[in-house]
Amino acid sequence: MPSKKIVVLTGSGVSAESGLSTFRDSGGLWEGYDINEVASIEAWNNNPEKVLEFYNLRRTQAAKALPNNAHLSLKNLETKFDVVIITQNVDDLHERAGSTNIIHLHGELSKARSEHNSEEIIEIGDRTISIGDLSKDGSQLRPAIVWFGEMVPMIEVAANEVRTADFLIVIGTSLSVYPAAGLIHFAKHETQKVIIDPSNIETNISSNWRHIRKNATIGVPELVNELVNMKDIA
Repeated sequence: MPSKKIVVLTGSGVSAESGLSTFRDSGGLWEGYDINEVASIEAWNNNPEKVLEFYNLRRTQAAKALPNNAHLSLKNLETKFDVVIITQNVDDLHERAGSTNIIHLHGELSKARSEHNSEEIIEIGDRTISIGDLSKDGSQLRPAIVWFGEMVPMIEVAANEVRTADFLIVIGTSLSVYPAAGLIHFAKHETQKVIIDPSNIETNISSNWRHIRKNATIGVPELVNELVNMKDIA
């Protein structure tokens, strides 16, 4: 009998518990940077130096962070289930925890891309990007991040994964950022649905959701332990 499929949608609340702060934690600021001045295509066009400075800082911070118990527990789900992680986070903590099937909706800090061709992508790890660093096509390298004002290229791929999920787990997100928040509406009615977040977010979910009001590092290990010890989740 095929393994049951679990799709996990993770947000900034998961990374925050590894010490990576979020814009919402600080009123739209990150280390003194205004989100509108560094995280949009307009910001890049107006001041690419500032955008590169900001993402170089984020890349350094993410490289120093370590996977937490939530990341590590999600890897354990793979011992029994077919697991797909859809993340809004741009760090590589899921990868470093050992998860093997990850969709990055908003891009990845450890990659750079051509300014003019989103398909021209290179791995840069924790290295910085400077003005004058060029891609193979001769254009300026930029972070391989999906900014405000840009299309989310992996959203359809993610939606198709949710459509076929037997179990949908949402972790560390308020479900207020679209289009990612809209993914939950692609789940089948019979799909079992759980959200792990300490916030009061009932306005964004229907009554057939189970809400675990705990931080990710506490709630995720508890749920994973429950699932791997069940004979079936149907």
